[in-house]
Amino acid sequence: MIATPDRTPLSRAFFDRPVLEVAPDLLGRLLVRTTPDGPITLRLTEVEAYDGPNDPGSHAYRGRTPRNEVMFGPPGHVYVYFTYGMWHCMNLVCGPDGRASAVLLRAGEVIEGAELARKRRLSARNDKELAKGPARLATALDVDRTLDGTDACAPDDTPLRLLTGMPIPSDQVCNGPRTGVAGEGGDGDVHPWRFWAADDPTVSPYRAHVPRRRRS
Repeated sequence: MIATPDRTPLSRAFFDRPVLEVAPDLLGRLLVRTTPDGPITLRLTEVEAYDGPNDPGSHAYRGRTPRNEVMFGPPGHVYVYFTYGMWHCMNLVCGPDGRASAVLLRAGEVIEGAELARKRRLSARNDKELAKGPARLATALDVDRTLDGTDACAPDDTPLRLLTGMPIPSDQVCNGPRTGVAGEGGDGDVHPWRFWAADDPTVSPYRAHVPRRRRS
């Protein structure tokens, strides 16, 4: 008999913990994106932790800016940023208010609303690739900067909500260096803060940071 995922919303207290506790605990949870065309539900399979002022890989390492304002809390809010002039990435703010830590959602399995995700991810060769990578995940779920600051723990209807789902057992959680992070922040011995579900086909491939050449 296949177990039914728990659809109880995650509380703000779930996110009001250290980022290295929240990140692996998000694996197996359900992210529900409510769109005008209907809901899309994603089972999270890969995340990365970013620990604000203690983390040279974090957007908040050098302090508060208009771009990273949402990272400073309250916990349970959504931080969306725009990168490379073309992609959005989605994070969940955690830790105490004012601490500026967040978890990047890197990959997941679309378990409901795949037909809606396919319309936004026309280049996906199959459903395993719909949300295989942070930019693909945001694209599949129709997430952009208009959702920056969304309260995923709001008691009323919200366009993004986290449900209990079926947490991945700790012995099936892997960790290693974060993808594409430069310098000390990309050192897997210092920051092995990417977490993923073992042997899950929706997890994105690891890529080390490659410096971009300057155009002459």
